Amino acid sequence: MATIEEPILGRPTVAQRWLARGAILAAVGSVLVPVLAIGFQASLAAVIIGVIGLGVIGASVWWALTHKGIVRWLAVALAVLVALAVLILYTSRELIWVVLAAFALQALAVALGRAALRRGPGTMREYDAPPPRRPYLIMNPRSGGGKVARFGLKEKAEALGAEVVLLEGPGTVDVGQLARAAVANGADLLGVAGGDGTQALVAGVAAGHDLPLLVISAGTRNHFALDLGLDREDPSSCLDALGDGVELHVDLGFIGDRPFVNNSSFGAYAAIVQSPAYRDDKAGTTADMLPDLLVGRSGPHLMTTVDGVTVEGSQAVLVSNNVYGMGDIAGLGRRARLDRGVLGVIGIRVRNAAEAAGLLAGRHLHGIAVMTTKDVVVDADAGQIPVGVDGEALLLDTPVHCTVHPGALRVRVPRNRPGVPEPKPVINWHRRWQMALAIKGSGRGQVPRVVTHDPDPDTDPRVHD
Repeated sequence: MATIEEPILGRPTVAQRWLARGAILAAVGSVLVPVLAIGFQASLAAVIIGVIGLGVIGASVWWALTHKGIVRWLAVALAVLVALAVLILYTSRELIWVVLAAFALQALAVALGRAALRRGPGTMREYDAPPPRRPYLIMNPRSGGGKVARFGLKEKAEALGAEVVLLEGPGTVDVGQLARAAVANGADLLGVAGGDGTQALVAGVAAGHDLPLLVISAGTRNHFALDLGLDREDPSSCLDALGDGVELHVDLGFIGDRPFVNNSSFGAYAAIVQSPAYRDDKAGTTADMLPDLLVGRSGPHLMTTVDGVTVEGSQAVLVSNNVYGMGDIAGLGRRARLDRGVLGVIGIRVRNAAEAAGLLAGRHLHGIAVMTTKDVVVDADAGQIPVGVDGEALLLDTPVHCTVHPGALRVRVPRNRPGVPEPKPVINWHRRWQMALAIKGSGRGQVPRVVTHDPDPDTDPRVHD
């Protein structure tokens, strides 16, 4: 597999050209500083020592990820010892300042390069809409460590005229049924204070009845609220939408007939989340299961089909409602837009320490396939596979079919909110050289380049340069 990037369209601006030139100068300076400061031979020796040290540390991290017991602890010890040895060696030869200067210039090169490659994704269109007359809000008092009580969400919502129901049990409460009953009783807005999984279930009901959804960021991570530009630090600010609010028309993903607002995950992450021990011991369960999943000793063999192209052997597949920024694969970054009408598909296959380290660092690497589509089928060599749907662990029959419903969901948000910052672009030195030299790119439309497992660029029309 390989990576994808969204190209910058048209000619770069004057500012972008100078930023690109600055990035290249900083990168060149990071190489010249050690040479000028300590001489070519000494700098070459320092680089060789650093590269060897990084290689050993990377291999040690891979062994730690893919083994258990004594091998894991020995690998961790080796990584720490090698890092300390390199640091001591540099210090004893008074090379630390040179290394720090080189790293600082490299960091400056990356920062300037990202700024040069950055292009505004635009903002989602806002629609004026009258305030709701009978808002109905569902709140989970356990979400986010008790944010509902801590921020007084129930009392504040009721003061604004909303009917509020708390998910207090006993037993499991059918959130979808609560929402449908509220619609039958005349609710003209549905709202949720809870996790993304709960948000998705109510979103499906709201979309099915063409009602606005109020998202209250009272969950633990609140990825959906984050990508809507809402304030995650103060969930009570989301209630401002009941008065001075606007609507965003966003897409809704479906896995089978179940809606999702963020993503559905298959493979390593889904298998870990599916484990009964995960909820009580996330770190321990991940550390115990990850080795077998990474090296293929356990877990289903996944086959992902997008527009007739099948990607096999991914250890993890993520299908997202719109596309995540690719500046941070491990952290998934942000979705700058939720109204593009597409699913993002990321397939990851990590085979060694270098690929694992590069994946975490967000660099271009073989081992990653990224595609955009309107529907995707994930199959496996098993009748059922674990799937994480907006963080909820499910077991679904194969094949699993994911689709997107463009503009299906009306989300009511406060007129004044933090907003969504631009995503970090993927590092692309070739493009930086083009911009620095004022070479015009091809600009052949807005379709991202798609590269799959071992493609044939002469025969596969889905591979774009």
